[in-house]
Amino acid sequence: MSGAKPGSSEGATPAALAFPGAMLAAFFVVPFGLMIAVSFFQRVQGGFYEPVLTGANYARFLSLFFGQILLFSLGLSALVAALCLLVGAPFTYLLSRLPRSRQVPWLVALLAILSLSEVIIGFSWSTLLSRTAGVTNLLVALGLMGAPTALTPSFAAVLLGMSYQAFPYCVLVLYPSFSRLDPALGEAAETLGASPIRAFLTVILPALRSTLAATFVVVFVFALGSYLLPQLLGRPQHWTLSVLITDQAIYQSNMPFAAAMAVFLVLTSLLFVALTALFGRGRREVAS
Repeated sequence: MSGAKPGSSEGATPAALAFPGAMLAAFFVVPFGLMIAVSFFQRVQGGFYEPVLTGANYARFLSLFFGQILLFSLGLSALVAALCLLVGAPFTYLLSRLPRSRQVPWLVALLAILSLSEVIIGFSWSTLLSRTAGVTNLLVALGLMGAPTALTPSFAAVLLGMSYQAFPYCVLVLYPSFSRLDPALGEAAETLGASPIRAFLTVILPALRSTLAATFVVVFVFALGSYLLPQLLGRPQHWTLSVLITDQAIYQSNMPFAAAMAVFLVLTSLLFVALTALFGRGRREVAS
């Protein structure tokens, strides 16, 4: 009598197979469906809304102003993801080559950053980039600047704060693949005359391009949902779509319009993830 292999779906019970679907429906499909329904409702005076089907919320969103904010949010999130990969890929590679005893403190430090809330990160960076107690005071003491100056609010401050918050996620997603990578790949390239940097760029990174693409998507989607750091570190022109969604939902009490903007944000994220997955599958088919 042949039994089903461990981990195969043949021996799984219907309840076990239905559980992932129920979780997906409970935590994504139902809330997203309710958000779509509310986005077609009409707002009434007093901060309430009534179930009257209307496309006015989407028509209001499809304007030059909100289109520019959406493009800025996408561009900022992509820039944060690219910056995290630019720094995180070599950092994770060097970390994975350290002895295990020296890797643990770095991983603990990264996990400690994950325990910080967005509020703490925002106020910490605003203090670090301020004129009175910021890093420019150290540059003045070293004679590199004539007088301290404030580096926030600015686009650079928003980019640095969001990259700092997303960097641990980038490293922790990359770490398993880099730690499982065969060290002989880099050693073989260096034996053939390549420098360590060239071996990393031409051998190591191409071998992990699927992991790099997945990490880019994870960081991109994470950065796309940031709403507090742009407010604390940037000017109104640096606010993302998430900031406006929060403003419409909480302060303007316009839930239908906030839901319409949120639908656009979720659909944009899903479209980006689908395109990345399609691109990765196409690359694998070409390689095979």
